[in-house]
Amino acid sequence: MDQKKQEKDLVLFVSRTPALGQVIKDLKATPEGEGLSFALLYQNKPQNQTQERSLEEFDLAIKCNFDSPKSLITSLKPYKKRLLAATARSESNIPVFQKVIPFLPYLRTPTTESLEWSINKVTMRRRFAAYDRSITPRYKLLHNSKKETLDAVEKRVGFPLVVKPIGLHMSLLVNIAYHREELKNTLNKVFRKIRSLYKQYNGRGEPTVLVEEFMDGEMYSIDVHVSSRGKVHFNPLVYIKTGRSVGFDDFFAYQTITPTKLNKTSIRQARETAEKAVHALGLRSTTAHIELMKTEQGWKVIEVGPRIGGFREKMYRLSFGINLAANDLAIRIPRKLSIPQKIKGHTAVIKIFPKKEGRIKTLTGIKKVQTLDSFYDIKINKKVGDRAYFAKHGGKEIFHVIFFHTERSDLLADIRRFEQMVEVETG
Repeated sequence: MDQKKQEKDLVLFVSRTPALGQVIKDLKATPEGEGLSFALLYQNKPQNQTQERSLEEFDLAIKCNFDSPKSLITSLKPYKKRLLAATARSESNIPVFQKVIPFLPYLRTPTTESLEWSINKVTMRRRFAAYDRSITPRYKLLHNSKKETLDAVEKRVGFPLVVKPIGLHMSLLVNIAYHREELKNTLNKVFRKIRSLYKQYNGRGEPTVLVEEFMDGEMYSIDVHVSSRGKVHFNPLVYIKTGRSVGFDDFFAYQTITPTKLNKTSIRQARETAEKAVHALGLRSTTAHIELMKTEQGWKVIEVGPRIGGFREKMYRLSFGINLAANDLAIRIPRKLSIPQKIKGHTAVIKIFPKKEGRIKTLTGIKKVQTLDSFYDIKINKKVGDRAYFAKHGGKEIFHVIFFHTERSDLLADIRRFEQMVEVETG
């Protein structure tokens, strides 16, 4: 390696996310991260000692104003010869990454346009339809719940349909409507809450609602890495069981599990559809999280996020020994990826939301769950006395649990025990 390339040792993370310090610590312990330094480009001043200490997890913490070209140029200039790659974690940081990319012209990054197409559900659907109409459902953009709007939806999309806000994630305000009256009531509720939730969760753009054809089938996801030339590298598929399928009046990822039981033909077809979605959006030099629906009419794309999927780092590492963060870095440098396919075991993540909204009266079984052979980790977000809301109304899961076992049958048995142990009562 020549001296000039040796100088490029700095990886830039744009805006902080929880647990990013641990990600960097893990990366430094890998061959991919050996000899590299990690910098955080941030804007907001730390609000407390915890946030201030978190800056120390980076080799460099670079403060700037993301809305000021002068500030970005000045802040990045001292490090331009060292910059090797840049990335952003979580969907909420993608709009900030878009602002920084024009000031990193010689790094391999996705284009700002491709990121915009990926985080805006309407432009995403338009690109899919233009590229290959067979991979996307019918849809329509809404700004109100007037009679003429409902008439147009009924004519163009039909029932049942899914209602989802354009600039939110985590299934916030996502609803299903089976008839006109239900659609009107749902839209009224969504439009009442949408502005406050956009503010709370840093929603993107003007609060707007998308309705699209409800796809009847099984839900899956796949994380992929896209090279600067558009070559797509596939991680294994993940099966998603929604809350609605197990009795919740809500649309969220109740259970995610990998590896799946899909045959080789189905996997090949799913990958082909995922690749079409990536190319329709023009993504490059990035990791992408793609949600798919396996229907009787073939594989359809639910949506694409230009980032690593939630919980996927732990799931892929446990089940396959795949280091998703290292590969996300490698695709941007670029370096050779490592995506082992040999199964080490079976991983599942389960999220628990209330079946009825209200204040949590009882939350039992948590300690028993942690004695199960498959138990790996748990995070509790709510306690007795807190209010719990559906995801479709902007709520966060009460808690989530990660399970892992070398045998699928033992994993499923423990999931069943978990469902019988845990009880959440609200009122």
